Order: sequence, then structure tokens, then C-alpha cells
Amino acid sequence: MPSAQTAIDIVRDFLAASMAPDPVKAASYMADGVVITFTGGRAMASATEITTFNASRYRWVKKLLGDFDCMEKESVVVVYATGTLYGEWPDGRSFSGNRYVDRYEVAGGKIVRMDVWNDSAEWILAPAIAKS
Repeated sequence: MPSAQTAIDIVRDFLAASMAPDPVKAASYMADGVVITFTGGRAMASATEITTFNASRYRWVKKLLGDFDCMEKESVVVVYATGTLYGEWPDGRSFSGNRYVDRYEVAGGKIVRMDVWNDSAEWILAPAIAKS
């Protein structure tokens, strides 16, 4: 099992590669068979699929990284990453302050599970509540 700091570093490096976006580098932080689930229960098969999904939802998007919290659970280190998203919707409107919570499980030096939640779906459904 990696140390808490090692697990946080793996997640932080994964996020940096994801935001580049460099799905090939991002994938290098993920184990074969990684389980990825996005908001709404969307299963993703790879870092490339994440990049493709984000490109369909946003003109561009980045994360303003906040806190990283972690705990040991069985044979993994669980890392929670929180912060906000900022970027542009497909129509060019900018946004910021879009909260996210990501949950990662790290084992053997790789991300083996990733769960993602954010405010985007709510903001898309009710644009008046979105911050800009």
C-alpha cells in the first residue's frame, strides 16, 4: 500500500496530466482495468474517454485544486480531491466556482478506481444558478 503522500502525489500528477490535456500521460497513472465512474453514473473505460467526454461537455475545463484528504481502506489508499472547475461551456460562456469532489483508490502505485461528482449537470439544467 502506498503512503498517504505518495497516493496524493499520484492523484495530483494524474490531474495535472488530465488538465493538460494529455490522456496518454494521465493513463500512465491508472491501473489496467481501472474503474471510472462520472457524475450520473457514467462509466468510462480510460483517460482518453474522460478527455472525449469533457470535450463534448465543455469548450475547455480546468480544476482549481483544493484539498486532498486520504485514508487507508483495506488494501488501498482512498484520496478525496475537492475544489472547483472553471472554463467555458460549448457556447463560449465562461464559468467558475463549479464544485467538484473526486474519490480515488490507489494501490500498487496506480489509480484503481475513480469516482467524479460536480455541479455541471445542475448548472446545465438551471443556468441561472451557475456562477460566472
